[in-house]
Amino acid sequence: MTSPVSGRAPRPASAPSLPAPPASGRGLRRALVLAAAPAALVLSLLLAVLLGAEPVSIARAVAEPGLDRTLLIDVRLPRVLLAAVSGAGLAAVGAAFQALLRNPLAEPYVLGVSGGSALGAAVAIALGIGATTVLGATLLPAAALAGGLVATLLVYAIARGAAEGTSGASMLLAGVIVNSIAAGLISFLKTLVSPSRAQQLLRWLIGFVELPTTSALLGVAAYVAAGCAVLLADAARLNLLSLGDESAGTLGVDVRAVERRVFLASSCVVGAIVSRTGLIGFVGLIVPHAVRRLCGADHRRLLPLSLVAGAVLLTTCDLVARLLFRWLGTEPPVGAVTAVLGGPMFLVLLRRSPRL
Repeated sequence: MTSPVSGRAPRPASAPSLPAPPASGRGLRRALVLAAAPAALVLSLLLAVLLGAEPVSIARAVAEPGLDRTLLIDVRLPRVLLAAVSGAGLAAVGAAFQALLRNPLAEPYVLGVSGGSALGAAVAIALGIGATTVLGATLLPAAALAGGLVATLLVYAIARGAAEGTSGASMLLAGVIVNSIAAGLISFLKTLVSPSRAQQLLRWLIGFVELPTTSALLGVAAYVAAGCAVLLADAARLNLLSLGDESAGTLGVDVRAVERRVFLASSCVVGAIVSRTGLIGFVGLIVPHAVRRLCGADHRRLLPLSLVAGAVLLTTCDLVARLLFRWLGTEPPVGAVTAVLGGPMFLVLLRRSPRL
């Protein structure tokens, strides 16, 4: 039976749950999480700058200019900041998408932005544009960002033409379609290019964090800051959207306007990140779930803490990738590290809370 207002089937009554812990216990846990989050971020940033594939003397770096100071300030610090900004943006967008689509498996790449960005980069690489030259270092991220924006417009156009309009379900389905098309085109391109360029394509698809230029780092940070500011401003409305479109509408929320803002802001954040790091998965999926278990589902807390936790996670994964160079003789892509660590972490969360 469907609702006469929305045409959607009503949700079944939820199964009885266990009694909630005392309010005082929840408040104490939230206070501890809020206090520990900044400390964890500072600690992860310090460790990521101080540790790496090559040992660095802190005393020599502080005492005089030289190789040690160059490694710390000019090489590691920009890379660590890029990892932190990227992780923060991916996690915040993941939390927003899960609320917007009311789907616990939603993540930043679900709406086709990543597929479009990867396709834009793949076309540039196939045409011989690489990041090893000054011109290529500018054009390759620009192509990736342009591909992400085109995919965003395409997803929104498909969703608007659906029977349900621009609902969360139609956006999700449109994103899956666009991602599938982009993946097929990328696979086709890999068969047409030389082995060296095919290797570049594979590396972009796995995800990486490299030393960025100052302008590139500031550009990504600006996109992430602007997009996340929009998400934080809509945090209270995202709480109401989780109740359903009808309930949010009766409480005064312009559902379609919020969806458009969150959708476009998130797409800009993900497109900017992917244009510099390639595809890095699992951060936007597991971080919101982990934070939600610790501090609850209120997006006024969930979004800021997801920002911090995402930065900590990706910074730590990048540090692990750099440390593995000492034993492997090569640095694995950070996207592979997040997949290896994120998959088991998500299975643990799913086992402990099967109704994510």
